[in-house]
Amino acid sequence: MCFLCEAKHSAWAGRRAFLLAAGAASATAVVPALAQVDVGPSSNLRKLVPAEELETAATQEYAQLLADAKAKGALAPAGNPQLQRLRNIAARLVPQTAQWNDRARQWNWQVNLLNSKEINAFCMPGGKIAFYTGIIDQLKLTDDEVAMIMGHEMAHALREHARARIAKSQGTGTLLSLGAQLLGLGQLGDMAASVGTQLLTLRFSREDETDADLVGLELAARAGYNPQASVSLWEKMGQAGGAAGGPSFLSTHPSGPQRIQQLQANVPKVQGLYQRARG
Repeated sequence: MCFLCEAKHSAWAGRRAFLLAAGAASATAVVPALAQVDVGPSSNLRKLVPAEELETAATQEYAQLLADAKAKGALAPAGNPQLQRLRNIAARLVPQTAQWNDRARQWNWQVNLLNSKEINAFCMPGGKIAFYTGIIDQLKLTDDEVAMIMGHEMAHALREHARARIAKSQGTGTLLSLGAQLLGLGQLGDMAASVGTQLLTLRFSREDETDADLVGLELAARAGYNPQASVSLWEKMGQAGGAAGGPSFLSTHPSGPQRIQQLQANVPKVQGLYQRARG
């Protein structure tokens, strides 16, 4: 997943230790004081990838994705009932996001629907959300279950998992180049073009997936969506995974009994938030 050439003999080699130490030292924990789920702070490594650069890459890739879908007649128009449904759900979730990442206040949140049988959904850095009709129609999702998927995907963006994964996956040359830019020592003008397509296929770690499950669960509960839907959702995902080949969503979002058990264990922690939101 390398998006910059590795500079094995970089002149910035002497600065690497400084950059790593500075990035870790300046990282602040992104965990709301009143969080009900226990996920710990976000990874310090995310600080090694500039948030603005990654969000720019995501915005460009998202725009290209929508343009391609529109050209093929696959982009749902504003009046589409399912798209309106998604946007209504997002309107309840977005106000809950800033407590998990203050940058979310500045994001231009967008939600779009793509006409495809593919079982898929994602949220790119900066709040760019897309659902495929296949995941809604084939799994016959309720609003509560849609909210769990959307909350999960939003959580990946809020917890900046893409920043951390890219930092972890790159060689010394990438980190040094990014560090040089941060110090005003160089430019990465093609970074957005280079990393954009990776954001659509990025595979998160098991820890990231658990993190997103729990943060998404709390987001949805605070927005008034039944936390029990997290369990029914992944039961449906597990059943869909038994089909030949399985849905592509499960290639990056593995299901299984352990995942369901963990969600079941955390549902009671957010039940009060759900009841309060429901009034």
